[in-house]
Amino acid sequence: MRNQRRRSPGEKRVNIAELSRITGLHRNGITKLYNEDTDGVKFDTLNKICKALSCEVGDLIEYISDDI
Repeated sequence: MRNQRRRSPGEKRVNIAELSRITGLHRNGITKLYNEDTDGVKFDTLNKICKALSCEVGDLIEYISDDI
């Protein structure tokens, strides 16, 4: 999976510190998600981020097949 948020110009822009404040999620966890430095993400985390940014899960992440 790949982070889609960087490629969504013009949508609601919130920095990591503000997103942490709005969602109650730890700033380090959000940073890891943003930098694609995590092995997984909880549904609750996705829900909080989507709610804060008024977006859908598909706006945040993209499925990339391992088949090359």
